[in-house]
Amino acid sequence: MALASVSPSPRYVVGCCLLSLYLILIQSHVATSALLVGLKKHHKNNNQNGRPYIQSNETACNLFVGSWIRDNTYPIYQSSNCPIIDPEFNCQMYGRPDTDYQKYRWKPLDCELPRFNGLDFLVRMRGKTVLFVGDSLGRNQWQSLICMISTAVPRSPTQLVKGDPLSTFKFLEYGVSVSFYRAPYLVDIDAVQGRRILKLEDISGNGYAWSGADVLSFNSGHWWTHKGALQGWDYMESGGLLYQDMDRLVAFKRGMRTWAKWVDSNVDRTKTRVFFQAISPTHYNPAEWNSAASVSKNCYGETAPLSGAIYPGAYPDQTRVVQAVLRDTSTPAYLLDITTLSELRKDGHPSIYSGDFSPEQRANPDRSADCSHWCLPGLPDTWNQLFYTALFF
Repeated sequence: MALASVSPSPRYVVGCCLLSLYLILIQSHVATSALLVGLKKHHKNNNQNGRPYIQSNETACNLFVGSWIRDNTYPIYQSSNCPIIDPEFNCQMYGRPDTDYQKYRWKPLDCELPRFNGLDFLVRMRGKTVLFVGDSLGRNQWQSLICMISTAVPRSPTQLVKGDPLSTFKFLEYGVSVSFYRAPYLVDIDAVQGRRILKLEDISGNGYAWSGADVLSFNSGHWWTHKGALQGWDYMESGGLLYQDMDRLVAFKRGMRTWAKWVDSNVDRTKTRVFFQAISPTHYNPAEWNSAASVSKNCYGETAPLSGAIYPGAYPDQTRVVQAVLRDTSTPAYLLDITTLSELRKDGHPSIYSGDFSPEQRANPDRSADCSHWCLPGLPDTWNQLFYTALFF
């Protein structure tokens, strides 16, 4: 006797789909965990060339010592599919002719990094908030993370609320918010009688907006050295006195100590993860990477990273300040030590391919090239892969 076919109920189909998705995520995690066996090895003695080093994670291998390997499976998203990218980072839209800079992955010396999984990120962070705080390099990383997540859930509803100093991108289906708060110095700047006062011992004006985030990632350093038209203050205030100027590294250290005290006093470490991103390097001097054949006086025309694990040029002084302050902090932030691996990426800057440049600026790369920010897709995607690894593995 023939058996009549019976269609499964809608509830049964949905249940099977959810079970399949769960199994896929579990399998992905298991496979990734296998790749990370090497992370349980040594981490303590990788200080290179006498550069300052603070251990970022006691249980892991050193994620930040390694080399760049070409990988044609990258990038994981296209700029044309991520409208949040600012013109100054959108190099392909503004005429960059090469794409090889997008096709490198970071390989630590003694372990493998998990590939970034945007869906996994959302599932793990469901109902939580991530807040980047700092300057335009923090905005560079914030936009990169949004693009990396969005490519995994292209049809999931989202919402962007842009503001100054706070902008927020929400993945509504998962209740995940990824925000950026602009505070280049971290400490406060007050306007007094038309003068901008950089208050080295006051952070309350900014800090009130950071409380309650589940993950905080800070960066600072570049704006402390700006002078002339780029200087963001008229006077510094320290110890109740006003200064027209002082040693910039001294000022940065005082500001960083104020930030560290705020973290110790205001962040519940049982509920909030705190990161500090090391200084992102610039590439304005080809002599630093031993390039006699450079086509420019800066990063313009560079199309490949340096080989090896060591950058022959200068190490940013601001990073030494960050290291020193974190060493003196009772519960230090996790240092996302991206400086050296980023130094190797002389090829990753917008140079003249920025939507913020005029035709005259693009015609004069020796003077105009942006060798400070980074193209997207590009290097900040690796910063976020390391961020993802530090958060979850």
